[in-house]
Amino acid sequence: MGLAAAGLLAVPVQSVVAHAAQPTPQPSASAQPSPAGGFPVLDDATEARLDAAIQDVLKKTGVPGAIVGLSAPGKGEYTRAFGVADKATGKEMTPNLYSRIGSETKTFTVTALLQLAQEGKVGLDDPIGKYVEGVPNGDRVTLRELAGMRSGLLSYTQTEPFYKALTSDPTRYFTPRQLLDFAFEAPEPVLFEPNAEFNYSNTNLILLGLVVEKMSGQPLGDYIRDHILKPAGMSRTSFPRGPEFPTPHAQGYTQQTASGKTENATDWNPSWGWAAGAMISDLRDMRTWAKTLATGTFPDGTRMVSPGMQKQRLTTPPTAIPGAGYGLGIFDVQGWIGHNGSLPGYQSLTIYLPEEQATLVVLLNTDIPYGPQHEEPSTVFGQAITQVVTPDHVYNLPPVTQQNPKSSAPATPASPASPASPSSASPASPTTPAS
Repeated sequence: MGLAAAGLLAVPVQSVVAHAAQPTPQPSASAQPSPAGGFPVLDDATEARLDAAIQDVLKKTGVPGAIVGLSAPGKGEYTRAFGVADKATGKEMTPNLYSRIGSETKTFTVTALLQLAQEGKVGLDDPIGKYVEGVPNGDRVTLRELAGMRSGLLSYTQTEPFYKALTSDPTRYFTPRQLLDFAFEAPEPVLFEPNAEFNYSNTNLILLGLVVEKMSGQPLGDYIRDHILKPAGMSRTSFPRGPEFPTPHAQGYTQQTASGKTENATDWNPSWGWAAGAMISDLRDMRTWAKTLATGTFPDGTRMVSPGMQKQRLTTPPTAIPGAGYGLGIFDVQGWIGHNGSLPGYQSLTIYLPEEQATLVVLLNTDIPYGPQHEEPSTVFGQAITQVVTPDHVYNLPPVTQQNPKSSAPATPASPASPASPSSASPASPTTPAS
């Protein structure tokens, strides 16, 4: 659901494995300040360069369609749609289409947790066992470690039983407890001691979603709607309970199938991603979310989370990827703050560069990896775009290996919903790379 993902929910945050044993905050892994000149004006010449770069990526990756939004105060706005929304009909991609956003859901779930923490309803350093029973190491794994991907808990999307259950019936509805059971009933549900390393795990977010529901008294989707989406003015963002998908939307294509062949995953039931990857949005709303998430402030100037809580969120200990750090449900990649998302049929990237107040959103209608390194398509687009506008801050999240238990599925390249990149919510196939 995210990062540089391996697995169905690569995120969201692709799973980066790194040592982060220190309990104390570390500085952000941001790149150096921009040189004189900074972010370019989005004039005809710059737009032509962006068009060419994006069309080149579209061609080489085989991505059917892409929606791109780029903006910065005083520099203009770039909004484009490329390719097709439906390969069967040839219908063109347009900027107003809804899209599944995979592991970017994690940023909303963790925001809900932080709001409850600042209200004193939960403590970030409380053990998860205080709220949810039956969690391995539940008396020692904290909410903070879950949000920061340092719990040591196996991701349910990395288990063979889950992968078989999903691909055998992609329309199936999964409950949060069923998802946890896939991880906790595995031969090795714990990969390492709490806070010993960084490993992107969708299990973490299912647990945090349950905490939000228990301590707020609301279903997770309702809490996010009332306390995050409405104050942010994000009326085109939703948390579906099943396969419902507002129109208009693009058709989504995946190879995370039982046969390994490309299939249309548009109407697959995203309940298996739940708090880690089920949400839907569009370009307009994700532009709003990029700045809101990175600053902790709603568009009207009121605080979404307190300055102190936002500071904790943005403390991003380094990962195994040079120039990349992961905080509390958010990453910092070469100075760009945000998250990526991936689940069968769709990928997304929503990032914000604070020093330029620049926003970049990319929405794609496939999660099929690119090239021999199984790169996330969203990363390839993000890299090409930032090479044009911020050459000193090039977004680059190479695939890395996600940790798997020895007796479970073999390691696969990580995806953002599964961070090896922080983006993937996608399930990882035991035989094929997942995004």
